[in-house]
Amino acid sequence: MNEKMNINWYPGHMKKTRESIEKNLKMVDIVYELIDARAPYSSRNPLIDVIVKDKPRIIILNKYDLANQSANQEWQKYFERKKVKTVLLNSIKGKGIDKLIDISYELTAEKRKGFKERGVVSRPMRAMILGIPNVGKSTLINSLSGRKGAKTGNRPGVTRVNQWIKIKGELELLDTPGILWPKFEDPTIGLNLAFTGAIKDKILDTETLALRLTEKLIEISPNLLENRYNIDLEGKTGLEVMDAIGRRRGAIMRANEVDYTKVSNIILDEFRKGIIGNITLEYPKKEAE
Repeated sequence: MNEKMNINWYPGHMKKTRESIEKNLKMVDIVYELIDARAPYSSRNPLIDVIVKDKPRIIILNKYDLANQSANQEWQKYFERKKVKTVLLNSIKGKGIDKLIDISYELTAEKRKGFKERGVVSRPMRAMILGIPNVGKSTLINSLSGRKGAKTGNRPGVTRVNQWIKIKGELELLDTPGILWPKFEDPTIGLNLAFTGAIKDKILDTETLALRLTEKLIEISPNLLENRYNIDLEGKTGLEVMDAIGRRRGAIMRANEVDYTKVSNIILDEFRKGIIGNITLEYPKKEAE
């Protein structure tokens, strides 16, 4: 397997996306920052802090059901210490939507009161959803609107243009394309984004990515790995664990050699779907403070 993995991703449209966000920010009352609960630090774009500034904001820990539940609580406490409201959300099933709406009205109460005092009664509360690609923005919009109003897909970057989506009651949403930063200062961030699928698999060496993920899981969730694949990790390297998984799953080629492409896809797919277990890749005390 190729041991090299360089992750640098800053497509030309990202610059235009930032300019569009800064322009449209003036039209919204609140910002929803959507991040992946499995990698809250890595899936937060530091540029969003700079762009949003003091605008009311809710950090949404999406896919919380795939993450470790105690880790979810730790991350919520971390953001609360920074005076930022948070919501745990499963955008596919709509869990957490009511909480999101309630906090949204709470944070915009004064502004909505001001509109009514000036006789503006039909002005909706306007929210902007920001986040890196493939964290579930379009799925969240569909859950909020109760219809398939936004294009979604498993591939990062499906959302290409800004679109306003009307929601029941006094809420209107502006979706934006995902935005990443020019380069990853910490290679761990790039790897965590690749593990969760935020970066397109086709630009990476899938086998090396699966090896790195296996090594990470041996470190942070060995019991889940052993239980899922019915293997013994003791004394095994990441590559030897992949070999064992491949043989358990019948990912074998001629001459009894392990099919690394097949076993790599199994490991990545089962991690991303939560089949291996509820796993959080990073904790606030270790990597965000």
